[in-house]
Amino acid sequence: MGKRTLIFLLLLILVTGCTASPSTPTPAPTLSFILPAHATDHEAILALLRAESRGVVNQDIDLLAMLWSEDAVVVDAKHTPENPLDDTRWEGIDAVLDRYVTLVFPGNPQFAEPGDVTIVVTGEQAEAVSTTQIGEERSPAGDRWTFVKRNGRWWIQSLTYNLEPD
Repeated sequence: MGKRTLIFLLLLILVTGCTASPSTPTPAPTLSFILPAHATDHEAILALLRAESRGVVNQDIDLLAMLWSEDAVVVDAKHTPENPLDDTRWEGIDAVLDRYVTLVFPGNPQFAEPGDVTIVVTGEQAEAVSTTQIGEERSPAGDRWTFVKRNGRWWIQSLTYNLEPD
């Protein structure tokens, strides 16, 4: 066997040995890193709220996309909860995620955490009222969240914020 042939065979072995074999598809991300294995409804909902806060601070749009239902709605009540005519609304998951990118992330919040959370579960629906805490801003009972349980897990379905009057 000639020197050229030997080099060619060694290169062929090296190249074919280093190429990646077809891999199995990566499973869809789950919330197992957020939720305890046997979380109660209240624990699961509180974990979603905390994960949403973490997504805001870390500007993690992929995490946020895992939390919201496809038919999600976010409403800015503009401190006039009795007047829905002046509300700004984002409807559908794409609009909700766009709101994070264009409105929330540019503010670069260093702290966000739901406070004073009250959760009421009724079957596969739930509502939570919480104090808004983003950075230095604290608005008691400023957020109303709704949740829906689908396919065995809870999703954030809506958020109405700026509920406290000026």
